Amino acid sequence: MGAFLLAVAAGLTRLESWGSYTPAGGGGVGDETAHGHREKPGGILRWLTTVDHKDIGMLYGTYAVIAFAWGGIAVMLMRLELSLPGETIIGASTYNALLTSHGITMLFLFGTPVIAAFANYFIPILIDADDMAFPRINAIAFWLLPPAALLVWGGFFLAPFMDAVAGAQTSWTMYPPLSTSSTAMGTPAGPNGVINAGADMMMLGLHLSGISATMGAINFIATIFTERGEDVGWHNLDILSWTILTQSGLILFAFPLLGSALLMLLADRNFGTLFFDPAGGGPILWQHLFWFFGHPEVYILVLPPMGIISYVLPRFAGRKLFGFKFVVYSTLAIGVLSFGVWAHHMFASGMDPRLEGAFLAVTLSIAIPSAVKTFNWITTLWNGSVKLTAPMLFCIGFVSNFIIGGVTGVFLAATPVNLVLHETYYVVGHFHYVVMGAIGFSVFVGLYYWFPLYTGRMYQQALAKWHFWLTMIGTNVVFFAMILLGYGGMPRKYANYEFPIGPTGMFTDLHQIATFGAIILFVGQLIFLWNFVTSWLEGPKVTDDDPWDLAEHGMKGREWDWFGENKLLPMTDGGEEDADVATDGGEPVDADGDADE
Repeated sequence: MGAFLLAVAAGLTRLESWGSYTPAGGGGVGDETAHGHREKPGGILRWLTTVDHKDIGMLYGTYAVIAFAWGGIAVMLMRLELSLPGETIIGASTYNALLTSHGITMLFLFGTPVIAAFANYFIPILIDADDMAFPRINAIAFWLLPPAALLVWGGFFLAPFMDAVAGAQTSWTMYPPLSTSSTAMGTPAGPNGVINAGADMMMLGLHLSGISATMGAINFIATIFTERGEDVGWHNLDILSWTILTQSGLILFAFPLLGSALLMLLADRNFGTLFFDPAGGGPILWQHLFWFFGHPEVYILVLPPMGIISYVLPRFAGRKLFGFKFVVYSTLAIGVLSFGVWAHHMFASGMDPRLEGAFLAVTLSIAIPSAVKTFNWITTLWNGSVKLTAPMLFCIGFVSNFIIGGVTGVFLAATPVNLVLHETYYVVGHFHYVVMGAIGFSVFVGLYYWFPLYTGRMYQQALAKWHFWLTMIGTNVVFFAMILLGYGGMPRKYANYEFPIGPTGMFTDLHQIATFGAIILFVGQLIFLWNFVTSWLEGPKVTDDDPWDLAEHGMKGREWDWFGENKLLPMTDGGEEDADVATDGGEPVDADGDADE
């Protein structure tokens, strides 16, 4: 990894036009801007060499969709396996490898990059900046991610060709002693055992993704502080930029700790050190280091989605966000408090009860700023002129799912309840109500709301609403069944639940219900993919810089003005109507796909 980074640095220093937009040999000429030339090379070279924040946002988005597909297919295989007790489709080792890959992929290869996609594309536009503060570092941050994904998934690719290599089976939390010594079968290696190189690759890939996120965070902080337009101050900075700024601060303090812990774990695995060995630092040390990163990571993932909801929901409620300042203050409060709650993941590890009480109190406290946001969203909807477009439906779905995820989390904050429900499916249900039911929904909010802006076209509204209802129903069926499984005592991370004692019949029924919900959810995403791709290629072109009729209530944002000035070109240079503008019987087509009256 170090050699790779040195090679990248050496290559960059050899570029003849380091300060310009176009790389040496690109052949681009054109008007100079603050960051170089406007003209870009054509074809694949453009995407390999671009430093334009919009292009990099699109690259992040494409990467995130691929990761989402990998993680989604992995979890569908797991759910089909769990439909019946015993080993039916895949073995325990394969299940454990899919479990590990699903968690790391969704959190680190989908969650963080998909947020970076929106932030890269829209933050400079919303703050009236020409580009990111460090465009080339922005590009490097993205190009670290494809090798990171190949390393994380590398065990699966190499397993057919190498006997001692398989997908990592450490779970995404990588607890020692299993993670310090595990074979390709997932079991701890004996004195002469060969540890699984796939797990080493996964840890290196995870470390590389952390470097990427840290570089991006520094860039966003510098951009928001130094690149704002003259009319953009802290008093009128948009809520999405506030949440990205707070998230970047969390990344700056959290991800380097994860990187350090991963290097120590790799040293234990390969060089005989004792950082997490009972004879040295002890396995509990890993839990402290990991969760000191791990719980801020939850808010690293959820704060920008909260910003997207706070930005988009008022547009379709026909009124400004209620209590804007309190939403900003609650965002900053979550950022500060998130570093003081990590040990609530460790209540079952034998902690001093006095410390447990302290972490219980802080965990309950962090629910307050989240509740503030929820009440502000509901109050914004109250007596508003609500338009139930696809983005608004996903906004409402976000709020309702986030309430369920938050309330179930409050119960886990109480130590006595936590000791009963710890490591059961209740935790899985709670966590996924937040990750898929809230974060995933906010991604769809952003994709649907800004679809006309970054494609110049409009999607099929009916299919988008089908996508919402299938996703909403599927999400609640699968994850509420998991909540009930947790109340029944079903442990998580088990490939086989054919227990000699216990309610195996009830577990089977609830797992089958959860699998049915997962199938509904999966079908919804297929509809989304079809609608997204076909509309991008063939959807009716947008002929107005206000496709959502936001100006009617004074809610049109800065990005739509930018769209009208820079991307909406219905007339050719000769003053004739563009032949590509979609028509219906000779009439221009509006955002809904209907001919204008």
